[in-house]
Parts: sequence; C-alpha cells; structure tokens
Amino acid sequence: EVQLQASGGGLVQPRGSLKLSCKVSGVKDYDAISWFRQAPGKEREGVSAIDITIGGDPYYAESVKDRFTISRDSAKNVVYLQMNNLKPEDTAVYYCAAGDMPWNYGKLWGTYGVDYWGEGTLVTVSS
Repeated sequence: EVQLQASGGGLVQPRGSLKLSCKVSGVKDYDAISWFRQAPGKEREGVSAIDITIGGDPYYAESVKDRFTISRDSAKNVVYLQMNNLKPEDTAVYYCAAGDMPWNYGKLWGTYGVDYWGEGTLVTVSS
C-alpha cells in the first residue's frame, strides 16, 4: 500500500517555526519527495523538493528560500520540511508527494511530475 503520511502542522505565531514530516512507504520508482501547499482560494504551489536518488541541490520556491529547509532520514524513509520565520502568507494545507524533481516542468510541476500524493497537514500562521 502506497502511503505518504504528512504530519507536524499546527498553529504558530508569525516568526515562529514548525517542522513537517512525510513518512513514505510502499512507493516505488520515484526520484524525489516534494512538498506542495495550497492556501484557500489560491492555486497549489510547489514549495520544495529533494532528490533521493542522485542527490544534488534541493529545490525551493522563491517565497520560502532562506526560511525553509528540506532534509531526509533515509533509514526511516522520512522527509522533513523545517519552516522558520513563518509568515501569515505561509498558511496553507501542506502536502507531500513522490515523483520527479521540478527542473523539467516549470509551472506545470504538480500537474505533471508527481506520481503519488499524500494527505495534507494544515499550517496556520497567526497571532
């Protein structure tokens, strides 16, 4: 059974931190684990991705660069998203996904390049 189980969301004040986890099991033939988010009334946005095959630079959306860090524990099959200096505009449901790195998809990443989606975890940034 394919499972991408995201956890770690919650309510945090602006400038606070949260660490999301994505537990991966039963997924085969994928190159990357990614995080997407979707805020109410907005389009889905690719946030970050990490290549679990050949390594290389991770991907970060401009909106989260220098604030978010993606990492993995290969022994536990878990990918993390450390989110620092959170802003109200980071409020969204965050989803982890398995598929490809975004380099070849541009704005179509998410529509293409994702083979498996997990359930989301809600992050609310508010005072």
